[in-house]
Amino acid sequence: MPVERTEPRGADELYKYYEVYETIGSGGFAKVKLGRHILTGEKVAIKIMNKKDLGEDLPRVKVEIEAMKSLSHQHVCRLYHVIETSTQIFMVLEYCPGGELFDYIIAKDRLSEEETRVFFRQIVSAMAYVHSQGYAHRDLKPENLLIDEDHNLKLIDFGLCAKPKGGLGYELMTCCGSPAYAAPELIQGKSYIGSEADVWSMGVLLFALLCGYLPFDDDNCMVLYRKIARGKYDNPQWLSPGSILLLNQMMQVDPKRRLTVRQLLDHPWVMKDYNSPVEWRSRQPLGHIDEDCITEMAVNMKRSRQSTTALVKEWRYDQTTVTYLLLLSKKHRGKPVRLRPEPAVCEDSCSPLHQGLQTRDALHFSEDEDAVIVGSLDYYIDDCPWVSGTQYTPQRVTGPPDGTANIKDTRLPSPSVEKRYAYSPTPERGRTTTPHHQERRERVQGQTSENKENIAVQEKDVEIFALPPPRTPASSKKNTRPNKNVLSTPNQNANVNGAKTNAVTPKGGGSASKENNKKRGAEVKELASTELLAFSPERRSRSLDMAFMGDSGKKKRGGKVFGSLERGLDKVITMLTPSKRRALRDGPRKIKAQYNVTLTSQTNPDQVLNQILSILPEKNIDFTQKGYTLKCQTWDFGKVTMAFELEVCMLQRPEVVGVRRQRLKGDAWVYKHLVENILSTSRI
Repeated sequence: MPVERTEPRGADELYKYYEVYETIGSGGFAKVKLGRHILTGEKVAIKIMNKKDLGEDLPRVKVEIEAMKSLSHQHVCRLYHVIETSTQIFMVLEYCPGGELFDYIIAKDRLSEEETRVFFRQIVSAMAYVHSQGYAHRDLKPENLLIDEDHNLKLIDFGLCAKPKGGLGYELMTCCGSPAYAAPELIQGKSYIGSEADVWSMGVLLFALLCGYLPFDDDNCMVLYRKIARGKYDNPQWLSPGSILLLNQMMQVDPKRRLTVRQLLDHPWVMKDYNSPVEWRSRQPLGHIDEDCITEMAVNMKRSRQSTTALVKEWRYDQTTVTYLLLLSKKHRGKPVRLRPEPAVCEDSCSPLHQGLQTRDALHFSEDEDAVIVGSLDYYIDDCPWVSGTQYTPQRVTGPPDGTANIKDTRLPSPSVEKRYAYSPTPERGRTTTPHHQERRERVQGQTSENKENIAVQEKDVEIFALPPPRTPASSKKNTRPNKNVLSTPNQNANVNGAKTNAVTPKGGGSASKENNKKRGAEVKELASTELLAFSPERRSRSLDMAFMGDSGKKKRGGKVFGSLERGLDKVITMLTPSKRRALRDGPRKIKAQYNVTLTSQTNPDQVLNQILSILPEKNIDFTQKGYTLKCQTWDFGKVTMAFELEVCMLQRPEVVGVRRQRLKGDAWVYKHLVENILSTSRI
């Protein structure tokens, strides 16, 4: 669900182009939120960093951005967009739903040699490409490799990378990276070659994949450094002779005796079952421009293909860059190269992409900083509609996920809308209709009716998104809710939107006229009651007021009675639509099995939660509790050394209790041992 906008107003550009959802990762100086690029409909990861919090690490971020701008490879996480304000930096990155390789290793204890080979070939491919571009990564570890939706690895975190001016053959002096993965020459303070240090880290990573633990590990840093300097480690009995040989060749204390990345490309162990060297060249070089993507953007921007191509080739990593790269990603995954439909009407006759280059018109969010859409990500993120800069709650349009379905300008909901929604309208964003809006709606309906490809969609959705015209009693009965009698009000002789209804029998009308008036009165009553269900509280209040006003606009007698009725009506509707947040407080979340969820043998979540709560003080772990989520910290010399989350949740299949774990800060393997200790001691 879209989250509240807690960032300063300088982040308006972010909300102009993206829907921002929940936090999916966090660290000492940054947090990562799930987002969706509005124009393409593609999911992205948004890394949010506060400049003040970064402090001396700010140059690292600049290095990371510059490196990722120049890297384009199938196994390197892609940078799409950079937004910088006076206080914050936003990096929009490729979204990898599989999480960290580290969590995958923990979940499987250790990987088979066959699965390890699949991953290791991808790591070799990424590192060979990075080195070919003149960079040394210097922080290679499982936490810096993400798994995408196709179960492929993507290399991240180039904050410690180096690009020597004289090439990779020039020596470096900076000691950096994670101690457990650092090469002997690096921790000893000697000058070193970046590519050689990366090969050592790759050897440690390969050992972790095959064994499920580190070759060099100790709580005492000095002891750990001595182990690394000697280069002695124990090979478990399950390792094959080929694996032992490769590990030994990569983790040589003398860097000149180590294998090079070039030698790894066609190493016998790497080529087993493949019979071909690792393909390291980029399948998506930056210089190549895809004509299909350019054509779609040119149509949207109302520009020529030549000018659009020139604009893309500037690679400013702005709205133009992210739109092109996400369209290209859609094409590579076999999805239609289509941008999502434009806002209902653009007064300046320009596309959203064109507007993004020029003005702040037609923002996805309104100017009201507190007006947020509260909904279900599972539903809303699949078919996100365009929303113009007006104060309307957006409505979900059914159709293909690429956004090719026609989206009509929808201002008034029908009674069937609420059945289709995964969320209810928010009180802050009441819907209003003005002659200007009505005119815009008619213009859009006229435009869309000319599109022959979308006629079927219009006919299918017209019942969902347009308020029905005055209906006969038979049609009203068909769409009437079962609880309409509870919500209807007595003596409603005026319709909701101010259209006058005859309450007196015309002269000479006879019994037929009386019968007709009764039918019309019943029709208006049913229409008012069902319409009230779909409106926000603000609109319901206005509708009730209008129902008891004359042409002068003044309320008739009995206002106190109707005021209390209105309050009672709100209470009834609140009871009929219970809060999702309240439901979350009442019980644990129900989630699917994931890599970072430990299954238990119990079915009572409260019992599991209490067992964990009783163990944490014994382990000297501070924690704060929010429902079934525990935010834990360990301290040393007044500083937080480890931060992580434990959440008790229910698994959908099988229906057992699970414990979701997530590392927020600190050494990954220390975190692994600590969490395993907590869960085993809790006897769950």
